[in-house]
Amino acid sequence: MEDKPKFRPNTSLKLMDQVREVLRYHHYAYRTETSYCQWILRYVRFFGNKTHPKDLSSQHVERFLSNLTTQGKVSASTQRQALNAIIFLYREVLDLPLDGKISPIRSKKQQRPPTVLTQEEVKNLLQMMRGTHALMSKLLYGSGLRLMECIRLRIQDVDFGQNKIFVRGGKGGKDRTTLLPGNVREELQTHIRYVINLHHRDSEDGFGKVYLPEVLARKYPNAEGETRWQYVFPAKKRSVDPRSGRKMRHHVMESCLQKAVKSAVNRAGILKRVGCHTLRHSFATHMLENGVNIRVLQTL
Repeated sequence: MEDKPKFRPNTSLKLMDQVREVLRYHHYAYRTETSYCQWILRYVRFFGNKTHPKDLSSQHVERFLSNLTTQGKVSASTQRQALNAIIFLYREVLDLPLDGKISPIRSKKQQRPPTVLTQEEVKNLLQMMRGTHALMSKLLYGSGLRLMECIRLRIQDVDFGQNKIFVRGGKGGKDRTTLLPGNVREELQTHIRYVINLHHRDSEDGFGKVYLPEVLARKYPNAEGETRWQYVFPAKKRSVDPRSGRKMRHHVMESCLQKAVKSAVNRAGILKRVGCHTLRHSFATHMLENGVNIRVLQTL
């Protein structure tokens, strides 16, 4: 069986347009596209805009990455992201695999134990929140969801009959199911009824479609206008999709929930360093304290 020929970008385009073309061909997430483009631009500008990356070598990549550590003081994960972006540039866009081993000065990876709230602290935190942000925070804690997993939930992912939430494309691209907390069931049902009505109004105005990954959009061409594919937590205003240029209603911004949690932490007088992910850590710890088997917890 012959290997599938490698995709080649249009060489008549500018470098960054070639990068975007290849990223979209391989169906990279828009957030990944944005961060990769930022790092590649930063790499190009580091050696001067007149120097093309094809004229640079592994030693230049090392120099750039080392500078991020020594001068930029970036974390190990940030340095690794920059390296991945540059490797993508050479391997997938320029078709010039870097020769030799790249060994820059490494950022030190700091191991910090996760912050965990007591059950009383979680209760005080949630009491300081109102509306949709409170509901989202209850799901982070009661279902052990990550921030983006919660924000990207679609109506069909909530199964009230089985009291389950289906997480699609979680960390590592894996799907899983987790618990639907009984104490948010009624509140979530009311919220989803509101979202369905909002979608109907958008449809009447001609804006009832939602973003779908390209593969799904091709397989189910009418799905983007169906109610079940709408986000559980839609944005207040419609916006223009940066790729398609169409006006639609996307999900809420993650920064809004992060700010709401931070504000609630301050009002609750909690002195620990708390963020949205702290609720997930607290969920896991409290489940273990209540005698849940660790294997069951890992599955959730």
